Amino acid sequence: MASIHLPRTIRIGGGVLAELPAVLAQNGLSRPLIVTDGWIESSGLLARVQDLLAKAGIAARAFTGVVPDPTVASVEAGCAFLAEGDHDCVIGLGGGSPIDSAKMIAVKGTRRIADLKAPHQEDAPALPIVAIPTTAGTGSEATRFTVITDADTDEKMLCAGLAYLPSFALCDFELTLTKPARLTADTGIDSLVHAVEAYVSKQANPFADSMALNAMRLIWPNLPLACQDPGNRAAREALMLGALQGGIAFSNSSVALVHGMSRPIGAHFHVSHGLSNAMLMPVVTQWSAPAALPRYADCARAMGVADAAESDQSAVGRLIEALHQINADLAVPSPAAYGIDKARWDELLPLMAEQALASGSPGNNPRVPGLEEIVGLYLAAWAH
Repeated sequence: MASIHLPRTIRIGGGVLAELPAVLAQNGLSRPLIVTDGWIESSGLLARVQDLLAKAGIAARAFTGVVPDPTVASVEAGCAFLAEGDHDCVIGLGGGSPIDSAKMIAVKGTRRIADLKAPHQEDAPALPIVAIPTTAGTGSEATRFTVITDADTDEKMLCAGLAYLPSFALCDFELTLTKPARLTADTGIDSLVHAVEAYVSKQANPFADSMALNAMRLIWPNLPLACQDPGNRAAREALMLGALQGGIAFSNSSVALVHGMSRPIGAHFHVSHGLSNAMLMPVVTQWSAPAALPRYADCARAMGVADAAESDQSAVGRLIEALHQINADLAVPSPAAYGIDKARWDELLPLMAEQALASGSPGNNPRVPGLEEIVGLYLAAWAH
């Protein structure tokens, strides 16, 4: 038995951004707050969205103070900005950070974010959320999660519940055509990890499985193409759809150990989320696979790195080799090569392991680790 939760409306395809005024009008919304970051503002996309709304008679205020890996302080500034206006919905415009920020700004009210972190579930209705992703990666446009960093403790707080699920998502792959190769690679790997972890998770179910496998089929062959040729429309469209389906998959299943271990790396060392996932994916997959060999073999076959005639053991071997190879092809550095200080890394390993476990994600892994095993995996990933 599974409970499936999706945005009320998902519009997909090149140019669907133009349908934003219609989506708002159809749902009786007319006073949006746009939540975005300085890069989206400087790129001209924010002005384009505001002009689009203005032509439909909708005046939209914009909060542009989102920071990478949004913090309690940046979200509270957004909440104060929201309170200064009379808004009936919040639009998250950008990558995972603006969309995650928009979710919390729509939900938080006067409460402390620390009181909303997992295992707390926030299901009460909040302001409607409209998600417009400009990266094909986080899947946040279709998930019931948001992640906010406590800068005082360097903890990435996972907050969960139906309140964070966007009501509407506009997935326009044309917004990703100007993404640089590094961002394309990092967000694409993030999508792939979403799909694989959703499929091998202890919370897996047939609906999420179908989304996860299709996401893998879309992401694996198209990610290198989009990195090599940013203007490849077919590859960009496939990655946007794959990211959406990966998000739907893990929102209705769960992520697992890679994500649990990835968040502390991002919080303490300011490594982008997709990149920290990529650093961990081969090592964690190799450690986890014996506990769910047939499921990981299915992933290998969906990605096209193994064929149906191969044994599960052989298919999983090819999967692990392929994960190492794509990291090499996409120039994913190890923590050591990234430039993280080894003494600081070693000092923080016990805390990072505790924070990883506290998130709950490792408990969904096919093979559930203890603190010492997580520390061992961090050590294995250091220079791998």
